[in-house]
Amino acid sequence: MNAMSAREPRGIDPSEWDARIKLAACYRMVARLGMDDLIYNHISSRVPGHDDQFLINPYGLLFDEITASSLVKIDTKGNKLDDTPQAVNVAAFVIHAAIHTSNHDAACVLHTHSDASVAVSGQEKGLLPLSQFAMRFYDRQAFHDYEGVAIDLDEQVRLVRDLGPHKVMLMRNHGILTVGRTPGEAFMLLYYFERAARIQLQMQAAAASGAKLVMPPHEVCEKAARQFWELQGDILVPGEREWPALMRQLDRTDPSYRN
Repeated sequence: MNAMSAREPRGIDPSEWDARIKLAACYRMVARLGMDDLIYNHISSRVPGHDDQFLINPYGLLFDEITASSLVKIDTKGNKLDDTPQAVNVAAFVIHAAIHTSNHDAACVLHTHSDASVAVSGQEKGLLPLSQFAMRFYDRQAFHDYEGVAIDLDEQVRLVRDLGPHKVMLMRNHGILTVGRTPGEAFMLLYYFERAARIQLQMQAAAASGAKLVMPPHEVCEKAARQFWELQGDILVPGEREWPALMRQLDRTDPSYRN
């Protein structure tokens, strides 16, 4: 059966299969843009209609190997709900279960070790308002101090506390976490943050050679941030325009994620 026309396997609810397809696409997009880390990192999506269940990658597959059927369904206690021999990364469960259970809007939780985000996570103020990409996150980025590999359940409380009302959190000296109502929103927040972080590092490198950085005043930065978050003008929720285009690109080049 052609991957583009494949129907959900028998026994899987159509809404869950749709969620699997979109989550698998998210993994492929992260890999395509070089923001993955071999078999590590994780993206999860809540199972529609089940607040205590979510889908996540099997531990051991590269992001560009993930397909809709390969995703593992677990509950918020870490129990596998699929008949699969595949394991789930312990750190993935600790991080994602904490956010899914504490945040109704956290339908998708994305965590990567993308280079530029890790680099700015080690800077005191994190992402600086040095580009339009960064303005979206002005005074709207959370920070979580590094505690070692995230395998201790007691870290969940601090992850939830530190994220607070934000949709993006820098995990100091570790990586980035984004939260979205859809995989498209979580992905685009990662994309825009990573672009902003790369530009920041390039500007800081230039400044080290004598160039003077120009940073807009607080009032302008806050205005720009509000334009993004209040959806002013023709601005939409991240992913609302971009995600369908990215899905079409995947379908043209490698639709195997739908399997």
